[in-house]
Amino acid sequence: MSSWTSPPGGGYWVGAAPLPSKRITTSETEILHIAIAFVVLTLDIAIVETKILGEVTFGGFNPGAVAGALAFGAAAALTGFLAHELAHKVSAERRGFWAEFRMSPTGLLFSLITAVFGFLFAAPGATVIGGMGSAPDWGKTSLAGPALNLVEGSVFAAAGFGLLALSGSAGTVGFLVRLAFVNAWFAAFNLIPYGPLDGRKVLRWSAPVWAASFVVSVAFAGILFLIVVFGWPLGVATL
Repeated sequence: MSSWTSPPGGGYWVGAAPLPSKRITTSETEILHIAIAFVVLTLDIAIVETKILGEVTFGGFNPGAVAGALAFGAAAALTGFLAHELAHKVSAERRGFWAEFRMSPTGLLFSLITAVFGFLFAAPGATVIGGMGSAPDWGKTSLAGPALNLVEGSVFAAAGFGLLALSGSAGTVGFLVRLAFVNAWFAAFNLIPYGPLDGRKVLRWSAPVWAASFVVSVAFAGILFLIVVFGWPLGVATL
C-alpha cells in the first residue's frame, strides 16, 4: 500500500516532475519499521495457519504444525507484504521521488487481534512517498505492489500445480498453493478503491486498468480459495 494525502477537491498537487533515477535508498528508520512489521505479520499468518491446520487434523495442535506455520508465515510476509511494499518504493524512487515504508502500530495491533480470532485483517503500514504530483505517477506506482503479488502468486500456483501433476509432496504442493492465495488476496485487497488503498489511486489514473487488475486479482484469489479450502477443481484439498 502506498500512502498519499489528497489535496482539497480530491485532485493531485501539480508540480514539476523530478528526473528519473536508478538510485534506491533506505534508512535505519525504514529498516526498523519493515523488520517490526515483517515479524508481526509472520506471527499473524502463523497464528491463523496453525489454527486452520489444527482444525483439519485429528491430532490438533502440535509443535511441527507451529514450525511449519512460522515458515509459511515468514514466506507469506516476505512475498505478500515486503515485496509488495518494495515494489512501491522502487517504482517511486525510479521516478525520482523519496519513498520509505512506515509501519502503523495501530494496524499491527489490530492484525494480531484478528489473527487470534482466526482471520487476518492486516494494515501494517504504507510506503510513504514525498513530492509525487501526477495521477499517472501515483497510479503506476500504486499498481506496482499488487502487480508483483499477482506475478508471485502465478509463479507459486504454477509450481504447486506442476508438482501435483508430477505426484509431488502433498505438503509442498499445499505450501505453494496457499502462498499463491496469500499473494492473490494481498493484490485483491489492496486494489479495493477506498481510502489509502492502492485501488483508489489506480482508479483515479485509469478506470480500465483498475477494473482489469481488480477483476483478475479477485477471480484469482477466489479460485485459489476454493482450491485451498475445498480442493476444487483438483479434487484434493491443499490444507
